[in-house]
Amino acid sequence: MAAPAAATARAQALSLLAAANNHGDLAVKLSSLRQVKEILLSLEPSLSAEIFPYLAELHLSREILVRKSLIEIIEEVGLRMLDHSYVLVSVLLVLSRDEDPTVAKKSISVGTTFFCTILEEMAMQFHHRGKVDRWCGELWTWMVKFKDTVFATALEPGCVGVKVLALKFMETFILLFTPDASDPEKASSEGSRHMFNISWLAGGHPILNPATLMSEANRTFGILVDFIQSANRLPGALTISVISWYVSESIPLCLCRYFSLYSS
Repeated sequence: MAAPAAATARAQALSLLAAANNHGDLAVKLSSLRQVKEILLSLEPSLSAEIFPYLAELHLSREILVRKSLIEIIEEVGLRMLDHSYVLVSVLLVLSRDEDPTVAKKSISVGTTFFCTILEEMAMQFHHRGKVDRWCGELWTWMVKFKDTVFATALEPGCVGVKVLALKFMETFILLFTPDASDPEKASSEGSRHMFNISWLAGGHPILNPATLMSEANRTFGILVDFIQSANRLPGALTISVISWYVSESIPLCLCRYFSLYSS
């Protein structure tokens, strides 16, 4: 996009963001956000990144639908411009603790996608180029904070619906960092949601420590086993979520042995 056109688009985006933040009509706010998204997708990533800080300010909006729309924009725009999404990822961390359950659930869901995407990007960068870009390492720092926050949500008292999403993130974490003793290629096989395999880190990694990650996955699995053993004291939705995952075909066979150990 030529410089004058880019400047015009930037000015238009900022004007629309002001409307999304300050206008009294919710319909105008949401319409403005939809237009902002289209502008961001039309610009070069570096130009869109200049607008991201202003977009991120909307996480303070009193309107639930505005905060939800913000998360949707972060998902669509941020994943396409991952190397410029630092500001956007930090918003997911904040909104994962939002007072409204629908916003918190959406943020955890989108944050899970970012977690898996950034993890895979880090592993692939080192595998192909022998190094990890600084921006990727910075994003991973935010993802570790996101992980800690969501784990805390799963274990603290709170909305059952949000806790179910937090538990699903814990399940994803376990699957990402648990080697499948029966089939090392399972994690990248057809039908798997995530391509990442902990075996990619066997030769070492400047940021990701496979031993530490596998140990944390093991401890996290123990927490989920405790959930199952405490089923009579937990809301039904939480118990169903954990048990459904445990009996699913996606769980590595080696975790079944861990379950026997924890249950003994």
